Amino acid sequence: MHCEIHIGQLICNKLKENGRSVSWLAKQVYCDRSNLRKMLKNNHIYSELLLRISITLDYDFFAHYSSFIRNKENLSR
Repeated sequence: MHCEIHIGQLICNKLKENGRSVSWLAKQVYCDRSNLRKMLKNNHIYSELLLRISITLDYDFFAHYSSFIRNKENLSR
């Protein structure tokens, strides 16, 4: 199954909305800035890091995946 969620882009959008930088986020989640920049270019991210990012930005990024699962279930009925 292919998931069409680009989580890195969603995180970047939320950072921009909050007036924050990737450098700021990297410091908050104890991650190397260049590694975080690379990860945000991908459409996947480690769940532990996504949890730390969600808490830091006070936004449930996991909800996008839950919504995707619910929509897939509704389509298969």
